[in-house]
Amino acid sequence: MRVAGATRFRVAGGGSDSLLCSRMPDPIYLDHAATTPVRAEVLDAMQPFFGARFGNPSSVHRWGREARTALDEAHERVARCLGASADELIFTSCGTEADNMALLGVFRSRRPEGRTAVVTTPIEHKAVLAAAHQVTREGGEERLIAMRSDGRVDDASFDQLVKGDVAICSVMWVNNEIGVVQDIDALAARANARGVVFHTDAVQAFGKVVVDARTTKFDLLSISGHKIGAPKGIGALYVRRGTPIEPLMFGGTQDRGRRPGTENVAMAVGLARAAELAVAEREHEWSTLAALRDRLETALLERIPDAVIHGRGAPRAPHIMSISVPGTDSESLLMALDLRGIACSAGSACQSGSVTPSHVLAAIGVPADLASSAIRMSLGCLSTDACIDRVVDVFPMLIEKARRLATA
Repeated sequence: MRVAGATRFRVAGGGSDSLLCSRMPDPIYLDHAATTPVRAEVLDAMQPFFGARFGNPSSVHRWGREARTALDEAHERVARCLGASADELIFTSCGTEADNMALLGVFRSRRPEGRTAVVTTPIEHKAVLAAAHQVTREGGEERLIAMRSDGRVDDASFDQLVKGDVAICSVMWVNNEIGVVQDIDALAARANARGVVFHTDAVQAFGKVVVDARTTKFDLLSISGHKIGAPKGIGALYVRRGTPIEPLMFGGTQDRGRRPGTENVAMAVGLARAAELAVAEREHEWSTLAALRDRLETALLERIPDAVIHGRGAPRAPHIMSISVPGTDSESLLMALDLRGIACSAGSACQSGSVTPSHVLAAIGVPADLASSAIRMSLGCLSTDACIDRVVDVFPMLIEKARRLATA
């Protein structure tokens, strides 16, 4: 549903007034990289599986067969959105589980070959970095690729670290804090040439960039439902056929034994619907969000000339902007914005409450004082021209006030 000045999508549980920023200047939601509202189409698709279609897909009776059919169709539908086959898709509880399954599952499978190292970047989501730390506790080695100041992978460092003793290399497709897009096509090909399994965390990429396993040779890829209008609690891991991987859990034959446990049929159906909508609307969303983000950045830089947009010199996804203003701090700014009804973040939602500067900004060489003032504004289905206008009016005013207080 498209209304002038309003959201582009129907949001589950929202009346028409709740969707129109032009009718109510507050609140404004600019934290879509943290989570997105459940789309009405997704909720509609899921609803029957909370009621009459409640069967366990492992049961052989009619209720079970009905659930199994829906689950199998969900596998096929999500896989099709990734350019994959249904047997290459594993439903997970979230992107974090998918990331852990990829790194630890491949490391444990390849350790007997003498491939005991895991290579990743220092700007990954903590799900990947924590999994890499676990590898070291299990006797393996963690290696971190050097980053360029614009947020992209340093090619020479990649080539130096990704070699014959590496089990898996994991590089995030779109960074969740600064939006920088890595050249996954090239990185996956170079890893494959060395016999190294390649994984990419595509949680922020899917629905924004073209993700196709037929043309890009990643071996594993993680997605998360709640970033694309599905509920929290569902994700998926693509595993290219033939990729060596061990399960993290044991106790059942579900999903060919790769992830045992009774499947969440309703969530799988919801992810399938959300994925189809995300792919169908991807090009339109890219152009729409890019225009909004560019207008926001241009206006803020005109009003605050010494502000810094992180990663601006690199290719970026259209929905994430990270801005720092010297002489301010993100904690105070977030509180001030929230009081004005504007929801933003200082970085990853998984790091909320942290008093340390962003590990992403530190890794690309941003000074600590500048990193400590970073605000992430992430756009999505609730972002409109009216919302951008409101932020452009409010944010510079709050910066001026913060600087006056600091001077006093």
